[in-house]
Amino acid sequence: MIRRFAFEADIFPSLEFVPLAVRRKLDRAGVKLGLEQWQALGYGERLALCHLPANLPEEIEALRVFVREAAANRGAGELKLLDDTGETAPESLEEPPATLVRNAQEAGFRLTREQWSRLDGDERYALVKLSGKKKPSHNFVNALAELIGQRS
Repeated sequence: MIRRFAFEADIFPSLEFVPLAVRRKLDRAGVKLGLEQWQALGYGERLALCHLPANLPEEIEALRVFVREAAANRGAGELKLLDDTGETAPESLEEPPATLVRNAQEAGFRLTREQWSRLDGDERYALVKLSGKKKPSHNFVNALAELIGQRS
C-alpha cells in the first residue's frame, strides 16, 4: 500500500508525476528515476512501483530489479545509481535539518524538535525533499500545513 499525502492528491489518478512515497523507495534502492523515465513506464508499472514494498533487503532488491527491467523494456534508458553521499536518511535524524527549519520559518511555520519527533519516516522524508536544497517545492507549504499544522 502506498502512503498518500493530501497535498499530492492530484497526481494519483494518472500517476503522471512520481509520488514522494515512490521517490523514497527508489532512494532506498539506490536508483535515480527521472521524470521522463517514469512517464515512459506504463500505468501498470507505475502503479506496481507505488505498491511494491521496500523495507527488507530482498524487497529493495526486487524493486531495483523491477524498475531497471521496466525502464529497459520501455526504452527509458539506463537508470542512474545514486552515489553514497553519506547523507543520513531523514527518518533517522534526531532534529530537523537547519535548511528545513529555515524554509519552514520563511513560509510562516515553526518546526520544533518535538514536532519532528512525532513525524513518521514518510513525513520526514516528504518535508526534507520538498524543502529542497536551493529553494522549496511548490507543495512545501501545503505539506507543512498537512503534517505540522497551522502557521505560527
